[in-house]
Amino acid sequence: MTILDRLFLLVTGLIAIYLIWYFVKKEKKSPCTCNIFYIISFAVLLISGLLLIFSGWKILGNNLVAVVASLIPFSLATGLMYRFYKKSATWYLILMLIGLVLIAIARFGNMVALGRVVYPLFHAIAGITIVLVPILVVGKKLVKGSFIWVAVGGALISLGGMALAFLKAGKQLLFFSPKVVFAILAPLLFLVALFFALGLIKGEE
Repeated sequence: MTILDRLFLLVTGLIAIYLIWYFVKKEKKSPCTCNIFYIISFAVLLISGLLLIFSGWKILGNNLVAVVASLIPFSLATGLMYRFYKKSATWYLILMLIGLVLIAIARFGNMVALGRVVYPLFHAIAGITIVLVPILVVGKKLVKGSFIWVAVGGALISLGGMALAFLKAGKQLLFFSPKVVFAILAPLLFLVALFFALGLIKGEE
């Protein structure tokens, strides 16, 4: 990992800290289950970034880190469901919990075949949710147009997550070789955090 990578991760962490503070403050003012899931997502992003800064890319091979990192898209997607589609949110939360359990079983049980299925599947579900929900609610004018940045961040984190999943499975996704993935991962996380911040804050001001 280069110094530039660590700088990107440091700034990502600072954005995550700001978002945690923002949603804690928002939760006190206007309680919403969505805020709790947003806080979880960005807290995990902050912790993941710090672990990467101090341990390097090798930490991605740690089973616990891989499972916990799934909370970033899973929690954010669930938060969006609780914010805009509350009637379906509980079932969606159950689905994400099932995915998290299956990913944990696959990782800690060294079930490679299961991991090749559940990791990309549930990350794709969360990613599609993070992309589609902002598009739908912006189209319905439930939020400002800038909320669409959440969808952009969702597309990027989905691409990165899928690329990592394929690397773990020993395969290559499109042109994402291991060298390319690790070269763009830190800037990608920075952009994801930035776009989420722009969308979630500016989109609902």
